[in-house]
Amino acid sequence: MTVIEQRGAYRPTPPPAWQPRTDPAPLLPDPEPYRVLGTEAAAKTDPELLRTLYAQLVRGRRYNAQATALTKQGRLAVYPSSTGQEACEVAAALVLKEQDWLFPSYRDTLAVVARGVDPVEALTLLRGDWHTGYDPYEHRVAPLCTPLATQLPHAVGLAHAARLKGDDVVALAMVGDGGSSEGDFHEALNFAAVWQAPVVFLVQNNGFAISVPLAKQTAAPSLAHKAVGYGMPGRLVDGNDAAAVHEVLSDAVRHARAGGGPTLVEAITYRVDAHTNADDATRYRGDAEVETWRQHDPIQLLEHELTERGWLDEAGIEAARQDAETMAAALRERMNQDPALDPMDLFAHVYAEPTSQLREQRDQLRAELEAEAESEGAHR
Repeated sequence: MTVIEQRGAYRPTPPPAWQPRTDPAPLLPDPEPYRVLGTEAAAKTDPELLRTLYAQLVRGRRYNAQATALTKQGRLAVYPSSTGQEACEVAAALVLKEQDWLFPSYRDTLAVVARGVDPVEALTLLRGDWHTGYDPYEHRVAPLCTPLATQLPHAVGLAHAARLKGDDVVALAMVGDGGSSEGDFHEALNFAAVWQAPVVFLVQNNGFAISVPLAKQTAAPSLAHKAVGYGMPGRLVDGNDAAAVHEVLSDAVRHARAGGGPTLVEAITYRVDAHTNADDATRYRGDAEVETWRQHDPIQLLEHELTERGWLDEAGIEAARQDAETMAAALRERMNQDPALDPMDLFAHVYAEPTSQLREQRDQLRAELEAEAESEGAHR
């Protein structure tokens, strides 16, 4: 006999005692992306903070341009540019304290550099020279993550462990709109909300998952609305408004640090450049669309606000540009130097305790290299 066949066991509606676990109203994002620049709220922002954001945006734009040029010169294997998304990148790095952790995706090189990682070391993975290129513990920056969204559960695990230990640590995990369609995205948000882990999820919605537009990925009103289903607040922000992104992320980080649990922030932005140097973006979007977004450029928006309020003059603008050029020149010079690479480094920093298979592979490669060296020596 099934449950439905049992007399009196089937109820067409839930019992009266049923009620939602969480009131959904406070979790819902604003109907429109939150903005600061061009609004009355801009007058209340710290001018020094805005000038710092501006200098970092200019520096980041130049970094993107220089790294893209390096791919054309064969000095980088690939570079996923974040041109147009600099406001999200810079704000994500600046809202964190020294002890906090940043979990970037492969497009978030600029955030990694803004966090303090050496510009050349941040590109080492994309050059193919090292597993990561930098020490994650030095700046509390996880490795650049190429698989989509796999860094999100790691961020939750670290944040949850920190809370259990009583450490004052918040993790900020960055992901693209394409990553929100991955299973790891669901698992991370679900665990984070259940555990009330001190983690902030920043989704940079740049319109496309390579060539797939957002409308073909989800029918949700916004990606921020997905937060409600997990029981955490969702925030929607203009991702090209550096002041707004910084404010929203700061609020989310403070909320997490105070024990309030996770927040999902969706930043509406746009990838001006192609997906990578190997992508032909003209096959799936038109020039008119790109030009429309160029009119909403994060650097221009912030520069206009600063100059209109008298908080930035021509000398300040030129100083920011010169600093960016100095950085680009140093990056160019260092990247044009051929690094001294040791093939045996392939086996370093893979496991804390190397596995038997890894040791076998290491010994095999060492034997092959020694045999090759002996062969070359015999022919001299």
